[in-house]
Amino acid sequence: MDGPGLMFVILAAVFGLVVLAIGAFLLRRYQLGRRLGTFDASIRLPPKGWRMGVCRYTDLHLEWLSLLSLSPLPRYRYLRSSIELQGWRQPTEAETVRIQPRAVIVTLKYEDQEFELAMKYESYSGLSSWIEAGPVIGIGTWR
Repeated sequence: MDGPGLMFVILAAVFGLVVLAIGAFLLRRYQLGRRLGTFDASIRLPPKGWRMGVCRYTDLHLEWLSLLSLSPLPRYRYLRSSIELQGWRQPTEAETVRIQPRAVIVTLKYEDQEFELAMKYESYSGLSSWIEAGPVIGIGTWR
């Protein structure tokens, strides 16, 4: 094989790998979005910045998965009974470019560590209901 033919094969292989990677990301995004109990949410753990992802409810956990990953495992996992809802606020001007449009910032506390999730208000309503309707932990106690 001569030089131009070899270069064409290498460029075609690289292009094929890029197309496969984009396809894998789109397929993962589609799979995450169609499961019941999922919603788009960016996360900020101090002192880090905002990271885009998807949250999903399970019976015992709130899980956050990164959009920029092909891993099926959640990056962060929070036990439902240990999550405390601190409130919500509107994003600042600097935050609006880093999170999804029309999102609110929700402050949560988990085992004495605060973190923030940016989500649409409708998702916040569902999250607060899910946290408040948690299962019974012991006899005669809630959460």
